[in-house]
Amino acid sequence: MSASGGNRAIIAAFLANMGIALAKFIAWALSGSASMLAEAIHSVADSGNQLLLLVGGRQAKRKADSQHPFGYGRERYIYAFLVSIILFSVGGLFSIYEGVEKITHPHQLENLWIPLTVLGIAIVLESFSLRTAVKESNHIREKDQSWVSFVRHAKAPELPVVLLEDVGALIGLVFALFGVGLSAITGNPIFDAIGTLMIGSLLIIIAIVLGIETKSLLVGEGATDADHRRIVDVIESAPTVEKLIHIKTLYLGPDELLVAAKLGFASDRPLAAVAADIDTLESRIREAIPTARVIYLEPDVYRASDSNPPTEEFVIRSVD
Repeated sequence: MSASGGNRAIIAAFLANMGIALAKFIAWALSGSASMLAEAIHSVADSGNQLLLLVGGRQAKRKADSQHPFGYGRERYIYAFLVSIILFSVGGLFSIYEGVEKITHPHQLENLWIPLTVLGIAIVLESFSLRTAVKESNHIREKDQSWVSFVRHAKAPELPVVLLEDVGALIGLVFALFGVGLSAITGNPIFDAIGTLMIGSLLIIIAIVLGIETKSLLVGEGATDADHRRIVDVIESAPTVEKLIHIKTLYLGPDELLVAAKLGFASDRPLAAVAADIDTLESRIREAIPTARVIYLEPDVYRASDSNPPTEEFVIRSVD
């Protein structure tokens, strides 16, 4: 993922959420709508999340040192995981609490035209933020790849997080519109409380999805199937490599893939020639997969008894 592209989506979402949060708080203060308060907290949580993603991106740029020889790329996954926790606790659980409170202690809403107007404006602003995230995601989304697959398999966490937040924000606004609108039509504030519960449930679901996907990146993910095949094809197409004995890949960060492989060469091939072969292979792998920045190729003498299939991969799913 282009770092600038991810940052553009994050900044667009942050600016939209800050403006929307302020408007929602004002609407809540003037109307007493629980749905508006839940949405205001939702927007504040989203704004904090975008700041966390920006901080994570900056932290990940630190240079490798003796304690972290592969760098700090995984910082981005850690901050993305914090985002899911904040959405769950600050956004989801608070909204559930507020909804239950309004069901047990209902009160009539006032100045309903204010929250309805704010919700309409918020939908427009969130749509702009989502449009920016979709546009930036399309730069890296593979052709014919579904959005569900993109969110599940993207190695850079920022865009999937922003996409889920923006989609969740739009759905949450519709829920709030449902609650406030029905309360305005019927005069019954219980619908506002129901809308609040729907918003809280939505945020918890999104947080769980984000947490599961980010956890996978934290544990460690290897190359995608397509990239793995390209690497194997490059190695197996080398005329001097008699066998790819085994291969392991690991994402050290969203933009840095580690490739380690054991290659079988003829027993009578000179050491200098093997070294030259490995240098050539490293260059060809980097050309095929630009993110393959850390490559370790171990030469071995090929024996017919070697039983590991060429495409066997011990995948250590990587973290960015």
